Amino acid sequence: DEAQNSRPDQMKMFLTRKGFDSKVVVAGDVTQSDLPNAGPHGLAEAERVLARVPEIKFIHLTSEDTVRHDLVQKIIEAYAA
Repeated sequence: DEAQNSRPDQMKMFLTRKGFDSKVVVAGDVTQSDLPNAGPHGLAEAERVLARVPEIKFIHLTSEDTVRHDLVQKIIEAYAA
């Protein structure tokens, strides 16, 4: 979770540690990076680099997938507008 706050080198380090018979789920919100510079963060860079690897899937959630207080869904929709 919070993968948008990883640097590209940190994401690569994490992803290349996957072992046999294991699964990796990386979660984050590309619109909420707290990194200080404007460069790409690890999550966005991973999607760009790995988009053509067939064994890797990217799932993009929307405000309809929010499982928090109803007000959080409205906040997400307001920022998206």
